[in-house]
Amino acid sequence: MNYLEFEKPLAEIEGKAAELRAMARNTPEMDVDKEAEALDKKAEQLLGDLYKNLAPWRKCQVARHPDRPHCKDYIDALFTQYTPLAGDRNFADDHAIMGGLARLNDRPVMVIGQEKGSDTKSRIERNFGMARPEGYRKAIRLMDLAARFGLPVITLVDTPGAYPGKGAEERGQAEAIARSTEKCLAVGVPVISAIIGEGGSGGAVALATADKILMLEHSVYSVITPEGCASILWKDSDKMREAAEAMRLTAQDLLKLGVIDQIIAEPRGGAQRDRDAAIASVGKALESVLATFDGKSPADLIAARRRKFLDMGRKGLAA
Repeated sequence: MNYLEFEKPLAEIEGKAAELRAMARNTPEMDVDKEAEALDKKAEQLLGDLYKNLAPWRKCQVARHPDRPHCKDYIDALFTQYTPLAGDRNFADDHAIMGGLARLNDRPVMVIGQEKGSDTKSRIERNFGMARPEGYRKAIRLMDLAARFGLPVITLVDTPGAYPGKGAEERGQAEAIARSTEKCLAVGVPVISAIIGEGGSGGAVALATADKILMLEHSVYSVITPEGCASILWKDSDKMREAAEAMRLTAQDLLKLGVIDQIIAEPRGGAQRDRDAAIASVGKALESVLATFDGKSPADLIAARRRKFLDMGRKGLAA
């Protein structure tokens, strides 16, 4: 278990319980059950207290947790007959964005998502989930393909933001993000987005301009990272806690503002504590929302989606 900074007291208690049980395995005559169970109860209580009212900055830390399930984990667990599709038919294949044809509960869909990677090798290959222009152009190609065959589009968003490197800028990063956002608005099939970790900047918006936006309880969604915001406003990235408070980037704040449509509850202690349960919750939410679009025409879908985003600013001002 990788523990976050604010989880250090929990790490000590769970570590002591593990030590006791290890000692008992090596010395069978020792009876440590009562002491270990007492520590387990104490750890469970502390875990609940820590996660009861997480501050925005702590939610950012949880959203970035290395053990949190990523896009590939959701695709492997929830989707059957997944057939990956690669390349933008123009420059290259961007491994930060994965997608393809699949079935969700035996319903054909197009699934597209940002993958951060799970170890050093895969993180480098996936560029830590930061897509280049060819990644967004691949997403556009897959959405066009989905529209051609009348398949709903499901996007899984988890990125600190689009890749800001020199090569990406030379190949039209901003244009590619804008085109992907435009395609989300214009495609004549249901588009459902789930923010499963970080929803960072335009890199996230390019896949999250959807009919319904779902968000895991401890995920975050914002125009910039708290560190970036603090660097711009206060010239001090160490003020990321104050920035996170001001940015209203939590699922709870965004639901009030009308930016997202639904919060998906996470297991106690975050999705990283019970990956299977978290993935199952997302799957149930996606299936439930997808069923609400049955029978709607492409014209109605597009009109409602555009209205949703035009109204969003008005709701935000009122809030």
